[in-house]
Amino acid sequence: MSLTDKRCLHGAGPLDRAAIDALLLEVPGWIEQDDHLVRSFEFKDYHETMEFVNALAWMTHAQDHHPELTVRYRHCIVAYATHTAGNKISENDFICAAKANAIYDQRAGA
Repeated sequence: MSLTDKRCLHGAGPLDRAAIDALLLEVPGWIEQDDHLVRSFEFKDYHETMEFVNALAWMTHAQDHHPELTVRYRHCIVAYATHTAGNKISENDFICAAKANAIYDQRAGA
């Protein structure tokens, strides 16, 4: 089952190094940084940035797994870590990263 087909689970635990390295291959553009899964998304203007942020908000609400966001005029930095995993990276972070990539790819193709 692909990450985009999965749902976040409450109480997810931290992933080990091998699992993180394997799952990073499934979420292009994302990196591990300070125990977070991070990606910067680029847009042509503020309107497109906010469209993405709003779509991301819908998805994260449905998954009940919320990222840290830094929103600027032409880009948005998204950072995930899981509170129940001791603020480390869990599978939930990768699920939401894959879904964020799908939202971005869909909007870029629109």
